[in-house]
Amino acid sequence: MVLFSLVATHADIDLETVAQLSNGSSELASSALSGSPMVSGAVVLATCNRYEIYGETANGAGLEAARSALVSQISELSGLNEQLVSRSFSTHTGPDVTRHLFAVSAGLDSAVVGEREIAGQVRRALITAQQEGTASSGLVRLFQAASKTAKDVGAQTALGSRGLSIVSVALDLATDLSDSDDWSAKKVVVFGTGAYAGATMSLLRERGCTDVSVYSSSGRAEGFVATRGGTALDADSLPAAVAAADVMIGCSGSDTRVEAEDLARVRANSGKTLIAIDLALTHDFDPAVGELDGVELLTLESVRLAAPQEQAESLSHASEIVNGAASAFEAERESRSVDSAIVALRRHTMNVLDAEMEKVRARHGCTAAAEEVEFALRRMVKQLLHIPTVRARELAANGQQDDYVAALEALYGIQVEQPQAPAAAECPVDHEQLRSESA
Repeated sequence: MVLFSLVATHADIDLETVAQLSNGSSELASSALSGSPMVSGAVVLATCNRYEIYGETANGAGLEAARSALVSQISELSGLNEQLVSRSFSTHTGPDVTRHLFAVSAGLDSAVVGEREIAGQVRRALITAQQEGTASSGLVRLFQAASKTAKDVGAQTALGSRGLSIVSVALDLATDLSDSDDWSAKKVVVFGTGAYAGATMSLLRERGCTDVSVYSSSGRAEGFVATRGGTALDADSLPAAVAAADVMIGCSGSDTRVEAEDLARVRANSGKTLIAIDLALTHDFDPAVGELDGVELLTLESVRLAAPQEQAESLSHASEIVNGAASAFEAERESRSVDSAIVALRRHTMNVLDAEMEKVRARHGCTAAAEEVEFALRRMVKQLLHIPTVRARELAANGQQDDYVAALEALYGIQVEQPQAPAAAECPVDHEQLRSESA
């Protein structure tokens, strides 16, 4: 089985294109598996600054067909033409897939290096794929290893020890733009009830902000504030809250956004500056609000440019951990790839032995002599299989497992069958709640 990934991130293309590509991301994995026999597994990682699809196909010969199928599905779901979609994604295969995902999960590839949210997003991507039945066994192992690596980086380095995140950097920028750095005196309106909204509420509490109102176009604000504090808003109470706000923060990415004309009308009689922080990839606030008098607009691009660089020593140590973990994972994966071949060789050899022993028993019955012959033959077979088994592991470590499989077929006529992926185990996570929180 061959792992591959399609990657579109803030490092290569603009965030607006990332947002357009990710339209319909929740449907992509299922539609890809049902639409192409070449795609045997898929996990989708969609965040505020990246859209990545991790897939598995039976062999290298099907890789291009699998990629084409995903590009076609993304084009259909996003409404973008296939040429643009194909140009927007870089393709990783082999060890590059592992190294990239491990670096992403550890926060090394983030706009805010060492951010803590991304590890949780990687875990949730796998959980969603398992719930939908699109995560192959190879992808499950890959994502679980990536999460473990992220934990190791967090435990063994100072990377991200300051708790930096996209939200925290945005709030730092807002503090710099404010007349006062006292958040306890600020009125804040938060749009959205997903993961970023939850992180925003926590950081606002840490900064002493208690006057927080929450609006959700999906009507989930009441349930959200019940566990996190704050005041729930509806469409009728929202205008007054925005009119009185010092800061409004967009975290929803819904189809409903605050237009510049509406904001200007609502804030017409306000004599204070409003800081609008738009953390939604698809924009909760019309970009034109930044041109209004008395409004300062901060975006994900603002956060990316302002994000501080972590210390070189911490980055170097974290990179060493990631590279070491990726190499170990690849070595284990290559070793696994010959397991079926080793089993097939042993089964073939033991079948020959059993056939010969049937002849011995037919001639001598179940006598002591027959038992001695069987014992000797089984010991001999074990010794004969030792070197082929060791060589299989060595060849796999060098990426030559296909040579070993071909040799078995040429020498013994053994056809090596790949193991079927096990059925997905029932997951204890409440996925309905998870999906509702991401809205």
